[in-house]
Amino acid sequence: MTFNEFNFKPQLQKAIDTAGFKEPSPVQRDAIPIVLTGVDLVAQAHTGTGKTAAFGLPVLQMMKCKGGVETLVIVPTRELAMQVSDELFRFGKFLDIKTATVYGGTSYSRQIKHVENSSIVIATPGRLLDLLSKNQITINPQYVILDEADEMLDMGFLEDIKNIFKFLPKERQTLMFSATMPKPIKELSKKILKDPQYVTITKSEVTQSSIKQLYYVVDEYERDDALIRLYDYKNPTKSIVFCKMKKDVDRLSTYLISQGFSAKGLHGDMEQRQREEVIRAFKGGNLEVLVATDVAARGLDVSDVTHVFNYQLPFDSESYVHRIGRTGRAGKDGVAISIVSPHEFRQLSKIQKDTGGTMESRVIPTIGDVKIKKADTLVKKIDEVEISEHAYTLVEELKSKYDLSTIVQKLASLLIEDDKVAGKESIGKSLKDIKFLISKAKDSKSGGRGRHNSRGFRSRGGRSGGRNSSGRSGGRSGGRSSSRSRNSRG
Repeated sequence: MTFNEFNFKPQLQKAIDTAGFKEPSPVQRDAIPIVLTGVDLVAQAHTGTGKTAAFGLPVLQMMKCKGGVETLVIVPTRELAMQVSDELFRFGKFLDIKTATVYGGTSYSRQIKHVENSSIVIATPGRLLDLLSKNQITINPQYVILDEADEMLDMGFLEDIKNIFKFLPKERQTLMFSATMPKPIKELSKKILKDPQYVTITKSEVTQSSIKQLYYVVDEYERDDALIRLYDYKNPTKSIVFCKMKKDVDRLSTYLISQGFSAKGLHGDMEQRQREEVIRAFKGGNLEVLVATDVAARGLDVSDVTHVFNYQLPFDSESYVHRIGRTGRAGKDGVAISIVSPHEFRQLSKIQKDTGGTMESRVIPTIGDVKIKKADTLVKKIDEVEISEHAYTLVEELKSKYDLSTIVQKLASLLIEDDKVAGKESIGKSLKDIKFLISKAKDSKSGGRGRHNSRGFRSRGGRSGGRNSSGRSGGRSGGRSSSRSRNSRG
């Protein structure tokens, strides 16, 4: 199925084509036709499944744009408000649709003015209720969307939501999107929706879509070395690294910068202005690596993230689905990579079982693997490069001193010298070790005594003392090559 089959307005279809959307995701495929009929909807789908387009596209199709606020979208966080606004503006730009964001921590007067001049308002519950209850804004939206309803419940916004609906017209189309459906959310849906239709996207539909899931098993002290080696080999153009704790985000982002990466951290202790600057830089292509906690990245929507790295496994399976949903968006392929210690193997097995996804075990590439990969990339670059006049002059000058073979070898040596691979030759567990851990996990599930002890493993290549996070000499120089798997590596 393609987006053309929805028969959208030409201006809307043009925006979809410009954004690079080709095939609708499962939630878009199921929800859009229902929304277009004008009935209320409850959609259960995780972040990363394309929910904004699932409600945004059909609503933009139906809007009359005759003045005033026609659509209200309520979201749990400022970051999500900005991102939903950006995406709706992108889809509505050829329809001359104006959007306004309403959230705390910014000027009341400016937000009120924006609301008065916009067709779509995206708001967080606290500030929206504040404006409505003080009669600072009056809106009469025909379409009302609750996005990430369960997140708003977790953040204590349920009463605010109930009060907000007292200020909204009774004749409206209401859409609710939620990753989970706890009892309070089900009860809320009964109060604010009329005879809704239901769409449910299973976890397996999310995790088995366009995202390739890989995991690598390493000892705890090898995490940093493993991450850098995978970056050397995979060469992601834009990626997110997830950590469990804020302190890990700060340490790891600083470490990546020391290794020559363009990286910044994102977590809840940062000031709002700092967070907005980081997100803007990442979305704009000025950052290649974003290091984030689960909460800070919730709702982050960047369509060209090629890789997601789980520096540590999350606390629960829901967070895993949210994390990997940052890649493989807008019909593009994505890669989700988890760095796992032997002690996390039970959690890994639980995530696999809960999500229904297929996670492939791989071995961290050796220095030799990376060098071969880089050499392959160098050959491709040489094939594609155009010969400049300056290069011709330089070679003619060198020919007075060396034969052609020596010139080529010297120039190639310069390029290779500029692209060193640091760290020890081998990192992490072998395939044999990983199979052993898988067997051990199965034994423990089936009630076996689990005689095996993961401490009995020795790291391939030996332990090089301590954590050895800085086993790399100097910063990064030279390009990193594109992804290609060799045997079981990569």
